[in-house]
Amino acid sequence: MKKKPISERDYDFSLILSGVAELTEDQAEALFAAGCDDATPSVIYGRVWLEFSRVATSYKEAVLSAIRDVRRANIGADVERIDECHLVTLSEIARKIGKSPQYVHQLVSGARGPGRFPPPERHLTDTVLLWAWCAVSCWLTESNIVRPEVVEDLDTAYRINNALEELRGGRPPTAIEHRIKKELAAL
Repeated sequence: MKKKPISERDYDFSLILSGVAELTEDQAEALFAAGCDDATPSVIYGRVWLEFSRVATSYKEAVLSAIRDVRRANIGADVERIDECHLVTLSEIARKIGKSPQYVHQLVSGARGPGRFPPPERHLTDTVLLWAWCAVSCWLTESNIVRPEVVEDLDTAYRINNALEELRGGRPPTAIEHRIKKELAAL
């Protein structure tokens, strides 16, 4: 096993691939040879996932190097997105940031904070709503409600996912996403 310098640590994340609906043995071997030897591949409902545990100096470095390695494998796949954008309830948001559900409800309603809280992604019932954690974490950081390190990795995942979407022809990027897009394009 590779010895980690003091400044490096393990980062666990999942990449969802596009362009392939299954993974052949040859494709899996190509991914391994390209540097994805720290990933466990799986196929769930016709979608290929790679579960990484990668040693790097930062979350961003870990994810970008994994994207580079997937592309270098040349198996006809690209990275659709990082699967770090879990759906969360209002209570889960409160727990993640160490605040009360009442406080988070006030953020959602605009009674506290700068307003424009991200809209929910799903409505399970009229009273149970689900938000994309990566969108919420980005908003919390940009609104100076939590320290950046509390949600730094998820904020990075959100921005990389947005840059990947923009590269596929989606919405225009923010300044930070534009820098990440340049890094992705250079991989």
